[in-house]
Amino acid sequence: MVRVLNEQLPILSERTPALAILRLNRPEKLNALTNDIFEALGSELSHLEDDNDLRAVILTGAGERAFCAGTDINELRDADASMLSERGLQLCDRIENFPVPVIAAINGIAAGGGLELALACHLRLASTEASFSLPETKLGLIPGYGGTQRLARELGVGRALEMMLTGRTLSSEEALAFGLINRIVSPEMLLSETTSLVNEIAQLSPLSIRGCLKAVARGLDLPLEEGLKLETEIFASLFETEDVREGTRAFLEKRSPVFKGR
Repeated sequence: MVRVLNEQLPILSERTPALAILRLNRPEKLNALTNDIFEALGSELSHLEDDNDLRAVILTGAGERAFCAGTDINELRDADASMLSERGLQLCDRIENFPVPVIAAINGIAAGGGLELALACHLRLASTEASFSLPETKLGLIPGYGGTQRLARELGVGRALEMMLTGRTLSSEEALAFGLINRIVSPEMLLSETTSLVNEIAQLSPLSIRGCLKAVARGLDLPLEEGLKLETEIFASLFETEDVREGTRAFLEKRSPVFKGR
């Protein structure tokens, strides 16, 4: 694992050929979002998105208290509201449409814009110490980075509205029961468990993984008939790849496949 040693950076990056770990790095401020973090995270994603060796990205927070406590209040006070919302929407859309899985390792508080970042990720693992909220109504606002839409799609309208209208905080156990997260893990095992999940995904065809992400991310915004058409197109595009031939041969030969992403 390659580590970035400059701990003053807004995003800390670690990298192996298959995995990138990105940490929001303001632990003294509960990793609250600033313009520097938005720019640095966007830059990291730009650097990674065309890397054919990459199999997954883990997004987490530095320190032990927070994944991300939302947007820094100073940024809310000084920023142009439309530009602030658009900036957050663009970043979350980039995560949601990223070509490889982005997995949130939620190590503590995920509130406001922090929960919206997590909602944009494809999978979410959480520490037993994590908590989840969209408390914008307590500030006279609503979620502005896609939270009203993504939370309703994840939890259903009733549960999503209850969270937003009351600003209440969910524990990890409640979040799991509601379907907001995939797994609960002890704090000391969160990163290793998330890395194990990445390793499991990395054994499969990278073309198939990218195809699944594309079909789901784009298909959810389409009428069912068009979504099914998109699925058929992606299926057909993969059918003649080397990975499909390797996968079928390996199945018949009762061995593990060796996928090459072509």
